[in-house]
Amino acid sequence: MQAAVTQSDRISLIGVSSTAKVSAEAEKLRRAGVNVLDFGVGEPDFPTPDNIKRAAVAALDANFTRYTAMHGIEELRRAICDRHKADYGTDYGVNECVTTVGGKHAIFNLTQALLNPGDEVIIPVPYWVTYKDVVNYAGAVCVFADTLEEEGFAPTAKLIESAITDKTKLIIINSPCNPSGALAEREEFEKIAQLAKARGIWLMTDECYCRFLYDSEPYSVASMPGMKDTVLVAGSLSKTYAMTGWRIGFVLAPAPLCQAIVKLQSHSTSNPTSIAQKAAIEALTGPQESVGEMLAEYRKRKDFVIQRLRAMPGVKCAEPRGAFYAYPNISGVLLRDSVATPMQFAEQLLKKAHVAVVPGEAFGTEAHIRISYAASLEKLDQGLSRIEKFIQELHR
Repeated sequence: MQAAVTQSDRISLIGVSSTAKVSAEAEKLRRAGVNVLDFGVGEPDFPTPDNIKRAAVAALDANFTRYTAMHGIEELRRAICDRHKADYGTDYGVNECVTTVGGKHAIFNLTQALLNPGDEVIIPVPYWVTYKDVVNYAGAVCVFADTLEEEGFAPTAKLIESAITDKTKLIIINSPCNPSGALAEREEFEKIAQLAKARGIWLMTDECYCRFLYDSEPYSVASMPGMKDTVLVAGSLSKTYAMTGWRIGFVLAPAPLCQAIVKLQSHSTSNPTSIAQKAAIEALTGPQESVGEMLAEYRKRKDFVIQRLRAMPGVKCAEPRGAFYAYPNISGVLLRDSVATPMQFAEQLLKKAHVAVVPGEAFGTEAHIRISYAASLEKLDQGLSRIEKFIQELHR
């Protein structure tokens, strides 16, 4: 007798990542020979720097291909702590660091090790797609706090405080933000941290894009004196060093929580890939010029994309202050029938104009699309022209 294919209750609480879904649809069209311009995936179009690749080759030549410590080799954890100290002025020890299989894995591990059913987690809107699902998977409750578009979607202490209840266990701040590029102003971020500490609430800072800021210096709220028992850092090498496929992320947190994460990781992924760990050490300790070079190119692309979007009738777009996303408001071009939502807009845009974007519903809003400008100016020019033409044809 064949076993019935039934899913667990907890797996029904989550869905496939919206960004991954868009990427899969775009790839399907590409395989059919369609010239698709994919602005859906949040991935640098730059190659991994040569010195990092050479470190991986050296690891292979040295046969560094066996299991390592569950939480990553000590040399890498020390490199993570040292780089974070050099960049942001923090002071973490290797026992307060866990290396994970990418930044998403760091966030998953933190939420699963920390949250209990019924705990509340405050998440500013718009939010990165994964936050909602990993909180739900833990049995906790998402409390969404709507930021203001006219204020650049920036989270404030007042906004966070209004969402706190006696069940609040965690606050998640992603600055700069995916999808909006919004930045938590340093003064506001510090107020949020002080508020969290005073209320006995954890504060997770997702620092995936922390080195890519356009009008301010990189900053980590974990550098505030006396905050190591309140702040949890989720970090990644993926965007900073164009290492998305290498899958190296990290957690910086109090040692007992790190030990809990190691316990979880020991029964799931085990250690991050040994070769990628050696490459990550070189990324963190080697030359850092590539980061500035990528940022300079992203700034050019940002200026180009925002100017083009704002020139389109019916489209508004807040200025991104970091990361590499534009989050235009397309409510002025939506129709009442077939293209009435960002989801329908994105579906028709891919089908008719062969441009992939992510609809705002994935990030908690109903008037936007996300455009990744981690693409060449030539491709961005072509894609924006297609979007503009698509909008014009909608209103004929």
